[in-house]
Amino acid sequence: MKRIFFVDDSGPPLGHMLLALGGYLGGFDGNFLWNRIGAEYSMNVPVWSLRFLPALAGALCIPLAYQILVELQFSHCAALGAALLILLENSLITQSRFMLLESILIFFILLAVLSYLKFYNLQRHSSFSGGWWFWLLLTGVACSCAVGVKYMGLFTYMLLLAIAGLHFWHMLGDRNLSNVSLVCHFLARGLTLLVIPVAMYLSFFFVHLTLLYRSGPHDQIMTSAFQASLEGGLARITQGQPLEVAYGSQITLRNVLGKPMQCWLHSHTNTYPIRYENGRGSSHQQQVTCYPFKDVNNWWIVKDPGMQQLVVSNPPRPVRHGHIVQLVHGITTRYLNTHDVAAPLSPHSQEVSCYIDYNISMPAQNLWRVEIVNRESDTDVWKTILSEVRFVHVNTSAVLKLSGASLPEWGYRQLEVVGEKLSKGYHQSMVWNVEEHRYGKSQEQKEREVELHSPTRMDISKNLSFMAKFTELQWKILTLKNEDTEHKYSSSALDWITMDTNIAYWLHPTSGAQIHLLGNVCTWASANIAAVVYTCLSLWYLIRRRRKIYDIPEDAWQLWVSAGQICVGGWVVNYLPFFLMEKTLFLYHYLPALTFQILLIPIVLQHLSDHLCRSLLSKSMFNALIVAWFSSVCFAYRTFSPVTYGEPLSVAELKDLRWKDSWNILIRKQ
Repeated sequence: MKRIFFVDDSGPPLGHMLLALGGYLGGFDGNFLWNRIGAEYSMNVPVWSLRFLPALAGALCIPLAYQILVELQFSHCAALGAALLILLENSLITQSRFMLLESILIFFILLAVLSYLKFYNLQRHSSFSGGWWFWLLLTGVACSCAVGVKYMGLFTYMLLLAIAGLHFWHMLGDRNLSNVSLVCHFLARGLTLLVIPVAMYLSFFFVHLTLLYRSGPHDQIMTSAFQASLEGGLARITQGQPLEVAYGSQITLRNVLGKPMQCWLHSHTNTYPIRYENGRGSSHQQQVTCYPFKDVNNWWIVKDPGMQQLVVSNPPRPVRHGHIVQLVHGITTRYLNTHDVAAPLSPHSQEVSCYIDYNISMPAQNLWRVEIVNRESDTDVWKTILSEVRFVHVNTSAVLKLSGASLPEWGYRQLEVVGEKLSKGYHQSMVWNVEEHRYGKSQEQKEREVELHSPTRMDISKNLSFMAKFTELQWKILTLKNEDTEHKYSSSALDWITMDTNIAYWLHPTSGAQIHLLGNVCTWASANIAAVVYTCLSLWYLIRRRRKIYDIPEDAWQLWVSAGQICVGGWVVNYLPFFLMEKTLFLYHYLPALTFQILLIPIVLQHLSDHLCRSLLSKSMFNALIVAWFSSVCFAYRTFSPVTYGEPLSVAELKDLRWKDSWNILIRKQ
């Protein structure tokens, strides 16, 4: 609402933009701090509007589930059962009632599946018709939206691409289709399932970056070039700086990696201790560190080794890739130096210092070669903000690097800077860029100190292209890790199948009413059983078919396989990847996989009824069992509905809801 830039590690920006749209339509002005879970909303927050879209998406999942089973050629009774199971699933209801993205994600996933099934069914008798194109296009759009809400949507997108590829492979064997027709089918699928989704995905970021043009707390993890493209913040400081770094330029150098925090090359009058705590000796030279705050001691002067002057000549002489420079600390006027002395915390790397002449046999070694990493040619000029550079020590070939370790008290807990041998490979911690820049005008030290304390003001602009900003933001989203690796309600993927965990979303301060993310126990158990039954029956059928024994008709077998591709495949691709993820996991991550597993329940029940219950008596008994089972689903839904909708409960009632010891139901002490 305030157009302030932010980065969210949960994924692309579409979901947040949709929630923001609801807030905008409700008149929200953005004046609320979302910094504490459970905080009471102020009067200016249109809660109804912000919650409307997730609730609507959750409600629409019910008819989508019905239609999916119809398109899979199952009975309307089975389709109704799938819709009712989604309707009575407590976890899906809970997640839909808050300003959360899972219900929107599941909606787009189911919409993509339904659209593809409708397209595939039309394929048999009306290829390239208006309806055929509509459903194929909607498949690509829905897949793109699913990925745009959360990267978890990519799993279902990959599944549908695989199924579409398999179906096209089967088409290649159809001799009734001409080569031209096959090429047209291939191009149509490529356009709608690849090109358009990618274009839409890029458009989500384009809108996101267009709307959020103001600087905020999240832009600190971005590069200087990205920060400078935002209104306010760094842009206010760097606006109008000289573009080309020249001999005599006064600069601050920011480490590109930005981890463990953003910091700038820094020095101060303090020296390294003569001996460290472990007994190793040092050079006792002036400390060089990386400092995570703006400071006058972050300023350095780029000097030509062949000249004494520390000001920019007229006209300026730009520094190019491969040039040799000296870096002079602006306040202390000492030269950046490294030598064959072990660094304080990284003994396999060289110590970096500002050279002090103690009249001993340790001459200055202060020549550095400028290497522009992102250069287009070997004659590129070193540019403010835009150029990413390495400083290679001429004498030892060591590269100026941020080690990331925090120095002890004698180093004021600032970050260690070392010289790393080039042979150890390239890393972003070796790369720096000029953030603040001015052309030095004062040769006298006292005048220069006044100049270094003054703000920079000149007239030149630096604008990043959309693709450059998109690439950087995309990489940050993919690599951004939440520092809170543990959480009270975090869980492992193994906990989800048997629902051994829950999440408390809300607790009333006095009445004991609370809302938890808890599923319908009967539905979750039934979904697991359905998956096991499907797997066992499929293996049995495959073995028997290998022996030329066909237990079910061919059309029923194809129906069974198609249902498995969608439902079992959807469960597998939305669940198994979490075993490979190094991130904090929660129960709600399982909901897309659970949705596919729920769809499998009526499919298995209808199959058992149609093909295993041969007699009228067995069918009657099986139907009676289904009625009893569905009654238990309704009972479990009603039992846990108080913690789904936040109804007041007594302590005894809360204790009765703790069906598993691992559930963290909040019970106040009397």
